[in-house]
Amino acid sequence: MSIQARFDIRQPAFSLSLDTGWPGSGVVSLFGPSGCGKTSLLRAMAGLDRHPGSRFVVNGTVWQDDAVFLPPHRRPVGYVFQEPSLFPHLDVQGNIRYGLRRVPAAQRRVALDRAIGLLDLEPLLARRPETLSGGERQRVAIARALAVSPELLLMDEPLAAVDVGRKQDILPWIESLHRELDIPVVHVSHLPEEVARFADRVMFLENGEVRATADVQEAFARLDLPLAHRAGAAALIETRVAGHDADYGLARLAFAGGELRVASDADLPRGQSLRVRVAARDVSLTLQRQHDTSILNVLEASVQEIRDEDRARATVRLDVGGTPLLAGITRKSVHDLALEPGLRVFAQVKSVALLRLERAPEAVRTLEAIDLEQVPEEERHVFRFNLGRAHENAGNPAAAHAAYRRAIEDRASFRPAVKGL
Repeated sequence: MSIQARFDIRQPAFSLSLDTGWPGSGVVSLFGPSGCGKTSLLRAMAGLDRHPGSRFVVNGTVWQDDAVFLPPHRRPVGYVFQEPSLFPHLDVQGNIRYGLRRVPAAQRRVALDRAIGLLDLEPLLARRPETLSGGERQRVAIARALAVSPELLLMDEPLAAVDVGRKQDILPWIESLHRELDIPVVHVSHLPEEVARFADRVMFLENGEVRATADVQEAFARLDLPLAHRAGAAALIETRVAGHDADYGLARLAFAGGELRVASDADLPRGQSLRVRVAARDVSLTLQRQHDTSILNVLEASVQEIRDEDRARATVRLDVGGTPLLAGITRKSVHDLALEPGLRVFAQVKSVALLRLERAPEAVRTLEAIDLEQVPEEERHVFRFNLGRAHENAGNPAAAHAAYRRAIEDRASFRPAVKGL
């Protein structure tokens, strides 16, 4: 499964030419400066704009080439715009169900109830758009895009119109979609924080072309790409929970280069996958392992590359057992430590941020495989509560909240039938 894209977009203010491809699963983030053509590329993929000489193939189906052009209404695509653009005369349920008319029942790949549950929209179904917050409106827009059972989901800066406080409310819902639904996503953002949380791959657009495409870990650590040179430059590390230190509230996260210990309030399941962020400014270097230090995470590494940022600062790319790491230090430190490619050093990591949990563990898959009709009615609220706990442990807040709410509803509906309780 793959996606192949060739577009030659000519506009008065810019031009963009690309001929590339990427896997037909996961999230690809388009990253680049304003005006580089990110939104125009999404519109071309959706069929909203037609450009001669283009070719677009999604998992083996030709959507556009010299002989074929599927109009937007015939493309199985969901589009989430910067502005939700909900129909004001319809309630939330009407907005979500609007696109169902173009999808025959036999071709529906996403159950509407599941999309509503993942985005926690059941309490909002009867409300009108004008009564919703910005984050709630965007969640409705995402559910509407999913209702058409898309084979490709396009998201154009989905948090751009949401205020800072509400962004933290909606981020977990979008992350849940990434984990729970097997739909390829093309995501546009100019915010590295969004890219770090959502993306599997990053496509850099610059000066009218694709400058580079890389998996997200490399995209943040390559010194020839812009993400490694901004003020908040950081490396991303894919880890797995190896254990816990209950006495001190620490989780042990294993990765190819060793182990990180991080403070964690949650009892993360052993074996759970986690993406973590290590800021370059939080990494210092020594030539000898330091023992009398408050820094818990000290990793053996080798210097791969050094680049000056300005007269005072430099960024050092390190290899930690095959995992890239960045250190932001002074040029004087580079000189004093005589750093050069190949030199063995010790990286002292002062802070680690948890970013994203990967797909739900086996407990969630096992519970979701159970036919609820086979569960006795008086036990269904317990089943849903256990499912909620499994989703919560897996880092799926939206699905956990929906399961807990259904558990309460099941318990309330059963009580009247049980005399004396």
